[in-house]
Amino acid sequence: MTTKTQARVALVTGGTAGLGLALTRALAADGWHVITNGRHEGRIKEADFPDNVRALVGDVTDDVHRGALVNAVWERGRLDLLVHNASTLGPLPMRPLGEATIADLQEVWRTNIGAPLLLTGELLPWLRAGESTILSISSDAAVNHYETWGLYGASKAALDHVTLTFAAETGVTAYAVDPGDMRTQMHQDAFPGEDISDRPLPETVVPHLLRLLERRPQSGRYRAGDF
Repeated sequence: MTTKTQARVALVTGGTAGLGLALTRALAADGWHVITNGRHEGRIKEADFPDNVRALVGDVTDDVHRGALVNAVWERGRLDLLVHNASTLGPLPMRPLGEATIADLQEVWRTNIGAPLLLTGELLPWLRAGESTILSISSDAAVNHYETWGLYGASKAALDHVTLTFAAETGVTAYAVDPGDMRTQMHQDAFPGEDISDRPLPETVVPHLLRLLERRPQSGRYRAGDF
């Protein structure tokens, strides 16, 4: 039996680090009930989430774990915001496209496009046209062409396409958003040994995302810094 709630409900994938963690905390502080996940139990414990955050351990590419996320939404009886944030750069160090293997492609595609596509489809019964929002965290690599970023960039371009196709097919408002460079572990992994302390912290990006959700423009691809 579902539990009806008046609190807005968000599902944020990859909410135990980086931008996902910052956004999860901000939504919870604003009174949302947030469902999130992470692959490492230790990170969930370190996050020390408040009571209105339900964090599940698991990988979003796993069918059983995605089912658990869907069930968590079913228990709340509504879904106001779906954030596809979980992502991977693929094998490290990052390499030119000419050195990519099928296994590399599968690793990146499963996380960055396969899981968001399937999870959105599984959550369509709770995504309401005119009310709910899909927010996919994209990258400038989806539209620009950087050496060694080919697999990641192609997967983000595909995520943009799938996100906005869901909007066209369902009427649910959907955004693919480039957050800009951030001082995260993923960004550090892309530039091993380099000092990235000049990049802004993910917490500085969150207000831009919240303004986007508040202003609610038409579905499309946006830069966080434009809001």
